[in-house]
Amino acid sequence: MFRLDLGPTAQLRPLEIWHAEEFAAHLDRAREHIRPWVGPSFVTETVEGAAATLSRYATSAAADGGRLYGIWVDGVLRGGVMFVSFSAAAGVCEIGCWLEPAAEGKGLITPAVAALLDWALLERGLNRAEWRCRADNVRSAAVAQRVGMRFEGTLRGAWLNGGVFHDKQSWAILREEHLAFRSGQAKAKAEAEAPG
Repeated sequence: MFRLDLGPTAQLRPLEIWHAEEFAAHLDRAREHIRPWVGPSFVTETVEGAAATLSRYATSAAADGGRLYGIWVDGVLRGGVMFVSFSAAAGVCEIGCWLEPAAEGKGLITPAVAALLDWALLERGLNRAEWRCRADNVRSAAVAQRVGMRFEGTLRGAWLNGGVFHDKQSWAILREEHLAFRSGQAKAKAEAEAPG
């Protein structure tokens, strides 16, 4: 089983259909917090709805498309990251994330998103990774910045949520930019750890 440690008590793992009850319980804790920022089909209210979401992504993953990964903290599902879309043929993917309030501010999302970028751009060879968020979602835009993405523009009135149209920001990073960003991070880390 794939597992990536995000910290001493946090792991990133595939979020699969057999997690439906756990995912539903997580959504009960997260629903109202994430509802303004994610698509309505993601914020289900029953175990059956959670299973349908997980099944939809399992079908997509089987076709080499979108995928879901959960973030567990102390053995409890607290959020996740996802390939909203993934196309090897087009060389483009879109990444997204969500967290329940109890998991915010713990430095979990940035390394999880970086892992998805490494896999998509370096291992799978895609050319471009995108990030879209409501223009007023400052925390989401900050994640895009922390992983080296560039702001590409605002799509006015492009995010319908709760009957209201919101502006949407578009961020992206290309494979060569990601390589340079990761190289810069490695160099900065080596310099910080070098004996003084």
